[in-house]
Amino acid sequence: MLTILCVDDEPINLDLLRRTLQKDYKLLFACSGMEALAATLKHKPSLILLDVDMPNMNGFDLARILKTDPRTEHIPIIFVTSYIEEEYEKTGFDLGGVDYISKPISPRIVLARVRTHLSLVKASQLDVSYREAIYMLGEAGHYNDSDTSLHIWRVAAYSHLLAQTIGWSEDRANLMEMAAPMHDTGKIGISDKILQKPSRLTTEELVIMQQHSLIGYNILSKSHAPLFQLAAEIALNHHEKWDGSGYPNGLAGEAIPESARIVAIADVFDALSMSRAYKEAWSIERILLSMQESAGSHFDKNLITVFMTIMPEILEIKAKLDNGSAVAGFLTHN
Repeated sequence: MLTILCVDDEPINLDLLRRTLQKDYKLLFACSGMEALAATLKHKPSLILLDVDMPNMNGFDLARILKTDPRTEHIPIIFVTSYIEEEYEKTGFDLGGVDYISKPISPRIVLARVRTHLSLVKASQLDVSYREAIYMLGEAGHYNDSDTSLHIWRVAAYSHLLAQTIGWSEDRANLMEMAAPMHDTGKIGISDKILQKPSRLTTEELVIMQQHSLIGYNILSKSHAPLFQLAAEIALNHHEKWDGSGYPNGLAGEAIPESARIVAIADVFDALSMSRAYKEAWSIERILLSMQESAGSHFDKNLITVFMTIMPEILEIKAKLDNGSAVAGFLTHN
């Protein structure tokens, strides 16, 4: 049950909030700003209903403190006050309040507003949980790999930008950003002797390595959520080639899902830019020349053309993420 902190120096107002909300939520009460500050730090409520006109520390003063403290800045505040003037309402929103309710309160309105804002809290918590799960699956795929895990976060950022540039909607491009890090999840099922081999793989070892596409698909396709369905599609198909010479199914041209064609470009670009035990990092010029030469055979020619036009932004992203900020940005959705 979600917890709400009700703050008001008038007991009659706290009692009205109690009778309105107690059936659906766990309630905490405070009669002053100082009491509310202590209760917030101790209990971390999901929402605060905050009066403005209180002695010593008023509601606006408390909000300023809460919104500048990293421990409490994320907690939504609804101001509940008799101050109905526009300037006060503006101050409340400027301080980070999510809503402003005038007294005398209507129990129905309070309950409706609380439900609305707590539904947003739940959605935010679900997004965080999704991203943490994605982070773990992405890291798991590279747990025994000699490849740096930063690779998957750069691939996610490049894929997101390319998808946006070719016209994917914002929502679907964001889904791409979350799905792309899981493209190599299936490597969790490949022997570390192969993943960590300090030289090129033999033909037999390559056959085993190629199974990671199917393994990843089999893991990710167990979920019916659109995010994991997209991730499964990418995991299965990101090694297919435009001319049909890829794996695991030898798909060609537009039979290869566009999502996988996007990630294939981002994946190869980043892989070639990295040093491995058996190769040095390629220069950007050499990478771009190689990828242009492979347009129409390995890669979708039209996507390569677009990719080249956004290269300044790609290199900007690469420079930013090479220091490891990719993971923090992904988890916090910044």
